[in-house]
Amino acid sequence: MTYPTTATTLLDAVEANLRGVRARVGDRLVLAAVKADAYGHGAVAVASMIERTGAADWLGVATVGEGLELRGAGVRLPILKLSPVREDDDVEAALAADLTLSVVDDASADQVAAAMRRLGLSDVAVHLKVDTGMRRVGVEPEDAPALAGRIAASGLRLQGLFSHLPISDNPAGAAFTREQIERFAGTAAAVEDAVGPVELKHLANSGAVLGHPAAWFDLVRPGIMIYGSLPDPEAEPTVPLRPALQWRTAVTFVKRVEAGETVSYGRTWTAPRDTWIATIPVGYGDGYSRLLSNRGRVLIGGRSHPIAGRVCMDQTMVDLGPETSVRVGDEVVLVGRSGEEEITATELADLMGTIPYEVTCLITPRVTRDYLPALA
Repeated sequence: MTYPTTATTLLDAVEANLRGVRARVGDRLVLAAVKADAYGHGAVAVASMIERTGAADWLGVATVGEGLELRGAGVRLPILKLSPVREDDDVEAALAADLTLSVVDDASADQVAAAMRRLGLSDVAVHLKVDTGMRRVGVEPEDAPALAGRIAASGLRLQGLFSHLPISDNPAGAAFTREQIERFAGTAAAVEDAVGPVELKHLANSGAVLGHPAAWFDLVRPGIMIYGSLPDPEAEPTVPLRPALQWRTAVTFVKRVEAGETVSYGRTWTAPRDTWIATIPVGYGDGYSRLLSNRGRVLIGGRSHPIAGRVCMDQTMVDLGPETSVRVGDEVVLVGRSGEEEITATELADLMGTIPYEVTCLITPRVTRDYLPALA
């Protein structure tokens, strides 16, 4: 059965955004972050397009399961799991599927080396994560050379050295980001003094791709920008971006409401005049946040209409005004363009008090998924 609420990923927009990244960073390699189902855009479809078009050189995931899903779909590009693995079975499954793992301490290095020996593998590459200021995971910079030596002594190949930037997207944090870049460069030099050249040193997320060329090193790791949103409204748009998501539904009911009547749960919206109300089959059960109650808007026929009352689990009401030509079955745009009007994930994020990453990740599995160009 086809659900009337559809999220369409514009694969050509993702490709164009990645091409823009390549044009920005020159001959550096590009890792496309496709974790969290490609930020809600469909990891298998996005990764398959990337491999087919050569839009990126690596893929980044957050879990072993995400990597295995891509391998099961036939994706053969290098895949880096960006955080450490703690379960032996997951390490073995990852290595068997040719996923590249991150190492953050002695225990994780020893664990991957032990799994390599159990599986009878050789030339297993890992990437060493250094904490230069995110304070999430990673070895301390001063301990990185010793850990790199331990990795080499265990028979693993230290292919990469990387860190993460928590405020590269905000110009107000430029000084902190510069400090991190310098700290990472110093750590990389110390590691290479200890164990020799490291093939891939990488630090730049979307914010750094846009605004910090000194962070580009050998490989960059764009995330939200490849899906068409800036990581922060204050980030300089040095790469032209095309939104890669269209979210649509259709009107299921239209009714006349008299002035003074209330709409939806809690009676939080009162009709200021006689008006028409449209019901649409989308709610927080689809990922359309309840925080958009009485503040969001939708587009119907190229015109903007406000949400009336609280967003329900499965339905939401829209104020059409005292006169309307809207009918059951008319298309409703939640994210995307209708006529001259457009609603972006960034707009919804601002209304919700969050970031566009969360807006697209919230879209739930019951929403019908579609891809343009159509998948073969």
